[in-house]
Amino acid sequence: MNRAAVTSLVVFVLLVALGWYLTKLQSSQENSPVPTGAAPSGSKDLGALKIAPEGKMAGYSRDRFPHWASQGNSCDTREIVLQRQGTDVKTDKDCKAVSGTWNSPYDNVVIKDAAEVDIDHTIPLAEAWRSGADKWTDDERKAFANDLGGIQLIAVTAKSNRGKGDQDPAKWKPPVEAYWCTYAQHWISVKVSYKLTADQAEHDALAVMLKAC
Repeated sequence: MNRAAVTSLVVFVLLVALGWYLTKLQSSQENSPVPTGAAPSGSKDLGALKIAPEGKMAGYSRDRFPHWASQGNSCDTREIVLQRQGTDVKTDKDCKAVSGTWNSPYDNVVIKDAAEVDIDHTIPLAEAWRSGADKWTDDERKAFANDLGGIQLIAVTAKSNRGKGDQDPAKWKPPVEAYWCTYAQHWISVKVSYKLTADQAEHDALAVMLKAC
């Protein structure tokens, strides 16, 4: 077979292959679901949550999540959060905040007295227990309860923290609706990071909150 014939054959084979590929591509696109609208910010992470029924409270105790652990230099986790999230925070020799200003994002209240500040766990300890932390070691639960990464521990008013209790977003949302987007994103991020599950009602409530993004 001469060179011209070989070239023609190669071109023919390539054209056939290209035609087959384009046909498959078109078929794939026709069978793919069509988006019905823009997805709210954070919805991709919401899809990463594993949906499962809420677990039981059997065996739960806050002592299973040793919190406010020592962080060195006489400081514990609470004091570190107060220093990081406050403005003009001054401490004594024992690392206790003696003055400063804190803004509680849940209810948009400014606090001037550290004694009136609660440190909230974005994912409450009992909620974590019901979502899979019951299977962790105590050391793992301690790390979770003292997570200084930035979004699991937050300085808020005692009123908002105690109003929230151990409830998930299906039962409690921050009073300030403008904070819903951030709260939902933080909730999802912590649960995904720690491989904690969400029940269906919780998932649906988060989806509603993400619409505020």
